[in-house]
Amino acid sequence: MTGSLLKLLQSVDTPTVCNAIEAAEGRRGFGAYTRGTMQCSDTSRAIVGYARTAQIAAAHPPAEPQQAIRKRRMDYYRHMAGGPRPAIAVVQDVDFPHTAGAYWGTINTTVHKGLGLNGALTNGMMRDLGDLPADFPVIAGSIGPSHGFVHLRSIGQPVEIFGMTVADGDLVHADRHGGLVVPPAVIDGLEAAILKLFETEKLVLDPARAEGFDIDTFEAAWAAFEESRT
Repeated sequence: MTGSLLKLLQSVDTPTVCNAIEAAEGRRGFGAYTRGTMQCSDTSRAIVGYARTAQIAAAHPPAEPQQAIRKRRMDYYRHMAGGPRPAIAVVQDVDFPHTAGAYWGTINTTVHKGLGLNGALTNGMMRDLGDLPADFPVIAGSIGPSHGFVHLRSIGQPVEIFGMTVADGDLVHADRHGGLVVPPAVIDGLEAAILKLFETEKLVLDPARAEGFDIDTFEAAWAAFEESRT
């Protein structure tokens, strides 16, 4: 991913990226995105990065010895601290949809930000709204007050977030609309696809925002819009 593509991805919303992926692929039907309404701690920007994946649980105490749990926890943070940058944490709560404890609160988000991650995407729970660090959005499945019995289950394997499968290292874009995985095959052409999308949308948006817009103007604008997409 080039620096210019990263800057562009950080400036646009996830629906725009979804449309641009379809344009780059030359067809409708892109499906690597979340389904369902998610909660976002910071709606001002998107998070973009290579996924660092893990699974947690919180509804019941862990059955393993504490030594094993503590070792996995440190292995998890080493995993989060490594890998390509930019990076985001993508963490599946295996108790979903019956999530019972928030993994993402003031301490954990601050630690992850300090380790160089740009944000977190999870089907699990978050808390401490208003006290989370700046510039570390959390996009979560729900909000709740307790951490329950939260503990790590696994590290670095594919995870599922609201119907979307994410492998460790996948390029992910997410915001208040949810998230998506950028197909590797479109990365080289994605910047051009986004810029082209802006140009084609202006064919309708500019006339619609102008004074004197009417159905005749719309028909002409829509014809130009359709022509630009063929």
